[in-house]
Amino acid sequence: MSILENFLTYVKIDTQSDENVSVNPTTKKQFDLGNLLVKQLHELGVKNAFIDDTCYVYGFIPCNTESTKTIGLIAHMDTATELTGKNVKPQVIEDYDGKDIVLNKELNIILSPTEFPFLSKKLHHTLVTTDGTTLLGADDKAGVAIIMEVVKTLTTTTSPHPNVIITFTPDEEVGMGTNSFNFDYYQKRNCQMAYTLDGGDINTLSFENFNAASATITLKGKAIHPGSAKGKMVNSIHLAMEFHEMLPAYMVPATTENYEGFNHLNNIEGSVEETKLHYIIRNHDMNKFRKQIDLFNSITEFMNKKYGQGTVNADIKDSYYNMKEVVLKHPEIIEYAIKGLKRNNIEPFIEPIRGGTDGARLSFKGILTPNLGTGGENYHGKYEYVSVTDMEKMVKVVLDILKIITE
Repeated sequence: MSILENFLTYVKIDTQSDENVSVNPTTKKQFDLGNLLVKQLHELGVKNAFIDDTCYVYGFIPCNTESTKTIGLIAHMDTATELTGKNVKPQVIEDYDGKDIVLNKELNIILSPTEFPFLSKKLHHTLVTTDGTTLLGADDKAGVAIIMEVVKTLTTTTSPHPNVIITFTPDEEVGMGTNSFNFDYYQKRNCQMAYTLDGGDINTLSFENFNAASATITLKGKAIHPGSAKGKMVNSIHLAMEFHEMLPAYMVPATTENYEGFNHLNNIEGSVEETKLHYIIRNHDMNKFRKQIDLFNSITEFMNKKYGQGTVNADIKDSYYNMKEVVLKHPEIIEYAIKGLKRNNIEPFIEPIRGGTDGARLSFKGILTPNLGTGGENYHGKYEYVSVTDMEKMVKVVLDILKIITE
């Protein structure tokens, strides 16, 4: 099967994860894709490929050179929770002409280069879009398809390569992509470097991500009948509004970019008696990150002095850290990728990830894992699309990276 045929097959399989479940896999339907990938790997000659009971797929391809290095290639099988991944009906646009793409005529949903200027760069590409009612799942089934095409080349040609570990993971979209990762499998094969294929434009190389924390702020009020509440009622919703207004208004996702951090209020549960504010705290710079957390604690202390101890409680937990500090201790993993891109006349664009990545957690566990692009855009929504042309280019980039490692 071609890379396009594989991709179309993969996106039609519903693998949406579930943020309300705390064990891998968060949805059993992810096994549907995992089992198919194992079958395909076996057919391609990777007879040792298997899927474990937590829905992680592993396979090992021995080197065909004198290289003693081992490299991992990793992509995730699940899709995001923002929009359904069920009944995906992909539409193939061949030789894109630069005009508006009608995703759904009945619903008047249009993918336009006016609204999404990056689309203009895909002139004459083969694109795959949604039908306007679901996400596409290019995040990260484009990465899965690219890796499978790389495997096909490695097992059917003499393209030089080191030892390669193939890994497909569940539950990345709900922050659990490495929870049951088999680190022993990697350690036994002396694998200390890998690439995730989980980015956007194929020129993008990322090895910096946010430092991240979650904060739950609980504010206690006092409910009294409104008719007799004077001097007695304490409305926790008003306290929550006061707390939030003491955070910098300019440090929110809608007003920040690049290396700018933010405090994002993403959920509120409230009544007069008790209100909970749920935040995520993000910054690439560790010192600035700690200052953001300090501010949450300072506001909590101030309000408790103002309204009484126990009025406000801040439960703040670190989630993950910027992998840059560990990856740059071994810059060769970055150099391999830069050389691979340049060999294919692609000028690398070093871009910080404004989010998390499984690569960050893996890097801090001893598997240095920068992230490569896959050719997709507008992830997690109905305007998601991918360039198959770019996916094919990325196959060549990965093959060249593997060659470079052996040189």
